[in-house]
Formats: sequence, C-alpha cells, structure tokens
Amino acid sequence: RRIRRWLRRSRALARERPRGGRYLSAAAEEELAQWVLTQREQQLPVNEETLFQKATKIGRSLEGGFKISYEWAVSFMLRHRLGAQARRGVTPPRKRRAQGDAGAFIEFVQRQVRTQRLPLAMIAAVDELSLFLDAEALAGGRRGESALQTVGNGEPWCELVLTVSADGGVLPALVVSKGHLPSRAAAAVPDSVLLESKENGCDDDELMELWAARVWRKHAECRGASRGMLVLDCHRAHLSEEVLAVLSAAGTLPAVIPAGCSSRIQPLDVCVKRSLKNFLQKKWRERAAEPPDPDSSALLQLLLAWLGEALEILGNCPELIRKSFLLANVLPAPGGDPASPRRNGDEQEELIAAMERRLEIAGSGESSPEFPENDADAAEEADPEILHRLFEGESEAESFYGFEEADLELMEI
Repeated sequence: RRIRRWLRRSRALARERPRGGRYLSAAAEEELAQWVLTQREQQLPVNEETLFQKATKIGRSLEGGFKISYEWAVSFMLRHRLGAQARRGVTPPRKRRAQGDAGAFIEFVQRQVRTQRLPLAMIAAVDELSLFLDAEALAGGRRGESALQTVGNGEPWCELVLTVSADGGVLPALVVSKGHLPSRAAAAVPDSVLLESKENGCDDDELMELWAARVWRKHAECRGASRGMLVLDCHRAHLSEEVLAVLSAAGTLPAVIPAGCSSRIQPLDVCVKRSLKNFLQKKWRERAAEPPDPDSSALLQLLLAWLGEALEILGNCPELIRKSFLLANVLPAPGGDPASPRRNGDEQEELIAAMERRLEIAGSGESSPEFPENDADAAEEADPEILHRLFEGESEAESFYGFEEADLELMEI
C-alpha cells in the first residue's frame, strides 16, 4: 500500500516538476540516462553512489544547484524506463539522441542485408557475459545463494562470449577462467563450450582475439561464405586490430551498435542473455542449498555443465533466436512493414516468456515482472509483492535498482 501511494505521488511530481533549480533539464536527464545504459552494457555496477556522483557532476551548471534525493532517483528511473525489471527493451527509447543513433544503425544493417544478400547463418550477434564470485557470500552459508553475480568492478571469475546467428543457430560459447580442471573433468566439458584456462586471466582485447580465432574463424570456414555481418557493441576490445583482421579475412562486416542502444538493437539482449543469466542464477541457488564445496575447480565444472545444458536448450529453439533478430530490427520485417513499437514490446514479452518456459525458469522467481509503463491504473492494482520486486536487485552492486525499507519509510514523511 505504501509503495502504491508513493508511486502515485512520484508520478504526480514528475508531471508537475519545475523546469529549473532543483531538477535536471530534459537534456541533462537524457545525458544521464545514456550514461546508465552504457554502464549496464559494460556490466559495470550502477549504484546510489555512482548515480548520484554522475548526476551531481551534470547538475553543477544548474542555477541554484541540484538537490539529490532517492525520490528523484526512482522517478528518473521510471521516466526513462530504466527499471531493473523492464522487459520491453525493443521499444523506442525516449532519449532523442538514442532514437537517432538507433535509427541510423537499423537503416545501415538492413541495407547491408538487402544489398549484399547475406546468408542468415553469416549474420550474427556476439557479446560477453562476465560472472563474478562474492567470496564473503560464498563462505556465508545461506548467503551463498547470492554469491554468483553478473555485475562487478573487480576481476571476473569467468568470462563467457556468446554468439548466435540469424538462422537460429547457437555457436560454441567461449569460456575463459583462471581456474583449471582436472584432466578427467576437462574431457567432460560439453562440445558446445570452448574452455580456455588462463592463470592470470586475460584482458578484454585478448578475450575477443581468442573468440575471433576459435569461434568466428572456424564458423566462417565451415560455412564457406565469402560475406557476413557481425552485430556487436562499441566496446574498444571489439575493434582491436587483431579482431578486425580476423573479421576482414572472413569477409565479415562489423556492425557496431551505438553506445546506450544495445537493449534495443542487440539481438542477444532481446531475450537470450537475460534468460541465460536467470538460468545460471537459478542453478546456483539450487546448488547453494547443498553442502558447500570450496574447490574452485568443482564450481567451474558445475558452471560448464549448466552452460552446456542451457546452450543445448537454446540450440533446440531456433525460432526464438530468429525472432530476436527480427525484434532487434537487424533483419527487415516480413513484408517490409515494421510493426508498431507497442506490438514489438508485446512480442518481446512473449518471446522472453517462451524462452523461460524452455529453460524451466518461468515462475521460479528468476523471471521478472514488467512494470506497466503506460497504464497508471494497472500500477495501482498491482500485487504489492510485484511492486516490491520492481525495486529489487540481485546484489549489493545493483542497489540502485532497489532501496532499503528505511528509505521507503522516509519517503512517506
């Protein structure tokens, strides 16, 4: 009830906010929203401290200063569709610059698909997924359920590089880990997983060079195609000389997504990455109920088995992968007439639900409810537990997504 009341007042304040002084201008908020999206694309944590620091830096030029508050922060999240549970990433962003950048990118890739007549198997999307282990949580009994995290500032425990193609194919996933597996366990690694053990880890450039050599080059050679296109974000490692050399040798054009636009036009972000993260975290929580095993190689072996299981399931639903490319607008719409943003959003929700059913995570508590963006009445009638989950994150590193109970109490005053 308290959350409903606060949301009503928050929406009213958002409509009535003054144009100067305490609040950021529309252009300043657009800059801040772009920063949040870019941080998320790089799996960097956005919490209260970093958000407020960035907002303060942007707001320094305002006459009378800029007053930070939790109420402003969550209102900002809702206005710019930055809620942790948002499922409609393919709907057009409210940020004008992002709209223009995304539109130009979509026009470019669809023109290449049409004019170059690229085979669907050679139109692919690639992205990394970093996994972090919280050592304190791992040693803390039941708290070990939250030890596996997908955001962090330190060195990741494992790095995954995922690749899917527009014909519905799932390429082998490259996994780079500091841990080593015993020879018997290494022989049992699923065929869909390529494991690289690096005692000192590897930097971003080396990670993508390994992927280009072990995954993409072999894929291009097996297909015997002379042309292709790879959709990837603008992380500098994706554009290193070594990676570009491999892509060029395979006749592959890099289609670089503008910063802050991945949630809308990266096929992997439409459905696959979200579902895979939820699947791995579900498996981890189930494991946490068992007696802890401090052996890092045993944990790595479990992760590789889970990943192989997920990739096998993904490989058996090519229609969902193909749909991701259509909803991301990498492929032209059938018939040439693009669907409305609302229709695309509905189809993305249906796609995520279908993928979660395949991975058996629907209804497990891992899948996240969508907050109604355009229907205030629906929010009024929502289950209080669902409203609570709107503001919950998976770890302390994501505390920007959720606020302490005490903070919500203060907002009532």
